[in-house]
Amino acid sequence: MLPGYDPVRADTASDRLLGACPTVADGPVSSIPVTGPTDLPLPETAHAPRTVTPRGPLTVAVVGGGQLARMMAPAAGELGVGLRVLVEDPASSAAQVVTDAPVGAASGEGAIRDLIAPSDGRPAATVLTFEHEHVPNALLTDLIAHGTPVRPGPHALVQAQDKIAMRRRLTELGVPCPRWAPLPTDPAAGRAALADFLAASTGGEAVVKTSRGGYDGKGVRVVSGPDDVADWFDAVAAGGPALLVEEKVPFTRELAALVARRPSGEVRTWPVVESIQRDGVCAEVIAPAPDLDPATDARAREIAVAVAEGLDVTGVLAVELFETRGADGSPQVWVNELAMRPHNSGHWTIDGAVTSQFEQHLRAVLDLPLGDTAARAPWTVMANVLGSHLEALTDALPELMARFPEARVNLYGKGIRPGRKLGHVNVSGDDLAEVRRRAVEAAALLRGDEVSTSSTIEEHA
Repeated sequence: MLPGYDPVRADTASDRLLGACPTVADGPVSSIPVTGPTDLPLPETAHAPRTVTPRGPLTVAVVGGGQLARMMAPAAGELGVGLRVLVEDPASSAAQVVTDAPVGAASGEGAIRDLIAPSDGRPAATVLTFEHEHVPNALLTDLIAHGTPVRPGPHALVQAQDKIAMRRRLTELGVPCPRWAPLPTDPAAGRAALADFLAASTGGEAVVKTSRGGYDGKGVRVVSGPDDVADWFDAVAAGGPALLVEEKVPFTRELAALVARRPSGEVRTWPVVESIQRDGVCAEVIAPAPDLDPATDARAREIAVAVAEGLDVTGVLAVELFETRGADGSPQVWVNELAMRPHNSGHWTIDGAVTSQFEQHLRAVLDLPLGDTAARAPWTVMANVLGSHLEALTDALPELMARFPEARVNLYGKGIRPGRKLGHVNVSGDDLAEVRRRAVEAAALLRGDEVSTSSTIEEHA
């Protein structure tokens, strides 16, 4: 661990980051000029004290009815915290387990206002939070101005909504990022700028992203020329989201650093994990990341804390990272993406950590003391269930439970379609190879795959 680093301290991390993780030319750091902070509303702390402890019955209002809101329910129940979730459909993942689940659009002002202060006389929510970033920031700003805590606030959330805003702000903070540039919205100028960027890129390839709306590999393309995103330039000209281009990083693996921060400043990080992606979607998470040297673990955590504090994030923040090797062979890390909510890379914490990311998110947005983030076992592996050949995933439970009695299964109640995240399996233990094999095979059974007693991980990849 780097000298003086403490992942639980509540002081400012950005100064520590600049000392321990300098943005010098030892890797693909962005050199784009900074235009200053995005013109956004002041943080919540400008409207209310940071250390107000909630009293009386607590209710957390959540925008979004997917599996992340669903997985908040057990933690809320254990803490005695009410959970009210705005769902898009009465059959959505969260609506199947949360009793207080009004139906409405995440972009609907009336639906969000009624979520916070129901017109039927139910108690008003203590705080508003989210399971996705697709919410109207102007409304959130107005809610804060009228006394509703919104966590994370719109001034932070915009960095997860808009990748160009994120890259500009991270560059300001001195956070290590790939070389990047926003592409002009005029198609001809955009094509020319992309061609210039590619000419300066090693290997003649780069990564183009849509600034808004992309997730799980969507809105991301590896390109070798402007024609590879001709349709995206056309979409921008028609009013679609702007584009940015990033250096194609020669990473050795992908990591994720998960951090929780409460409004009064307390911060805690979990062990840094390795995320294994297939077709742009997370397939497995190994906690902790195997063979991660202590200095790199400390650097990744410092980056996560610096981002959380620098963007004034409250709640759980996932920082997705690339690990690379410098010219001298030393490991380096670069920020890829951010998510200001519980994240797929943190599902292992449900069974593998003292405090899960879902309980911690509730604690954080309510400004309650944060829980211990230590691992419960030497290794925990999470394997996602991506699509299935079965008519019902529960058909696999008898065999799965008989063969893998230690496996912790979490199904999301979603309709089956190819590649969709339908659930996950956590397995913990002392032997990483065996833990990983059993987690992957259990997930394979839920996909309807044949699993023999002599199968290997590669057969189920």
